[in-house]
Amino acid sequence: MSARAAWRLEDLGFSKVYNYDDGRKDWETAGLPIEGTDPGLPVVKDALRVDPPVCRPDDDVATARRVRGDETQVIVLNEEGVVLGVMRKESWDSTDAVLVREAMRLGPSTVRPGDSLAPLIGRMQEEDTESILVSDSEGRLIGVMDRADGEASLSREPVQSSLETCDSCPGWWRYRLVS
Repeated sequence: MSARAAWRLEDLGFSKVYNYDDGRKDWETAGLPIEGTDPGLPVVKDALRVDPPVCRPDDDVATARRVRGDETQVIVLNEEGVVLGVMRKESWDSTDAVLVREAMRLGPSTVRPGDSLAPLIGRMQEEDTESILVSDSEGRLIGVMDRADGEASLSREPVQSSLETCDSCPGWWRYRLVS
C-alpha cells in the first residue's frame, strides 16, 4: 500500500496501519496470504517442513552431531536466525572438537516460501538434490523442503497444513505440515 493510503487509513481511525515498502511481489514470495481470484499454483510453503536441526557457528562438531539426530544435515544460523552455512556430507568427517564454522559448507542455496514448486522440483530432480533450505528475504531460516514432500504436494497427495506464528522469532512465520 502506498504511504498516502496508509495515512488515509489512519485518518479514518484505523490504529494498526503499516506501509509495506517492499511491494506485493515480496509479500507473495514470502508466502504471506493474498486475496483474489487466482487459484494459485503449488508453492514451496505447500511442502515446507519447519524445525530442522540447527546450531551456531561457535558450537563444536560434537554438538552438531547430537543436534542432527537421524537427519542428514544441520543448518548453521547466527543469533538472528540468518542462514550462514550447513553441516552435511563432508562436514561430518571433522573431529568432534572442531568448530562448526570451520567444518560447515558456506552459502547454501535457499528459496522463498512463495516460489513456484513445479520448476523447483524439476531442478532438484535434475541435480539430484534431496532438500533445499527455505528462508525469508532477509536470509532467516523458515524451514526445509524435502524433494519427496514437494513431489507429493505436486501429485496432489493429501497434505494438511496450517500457518502459525512464531513467538520466539519476531517477524517470522512458520508453515507446518500436519500428517
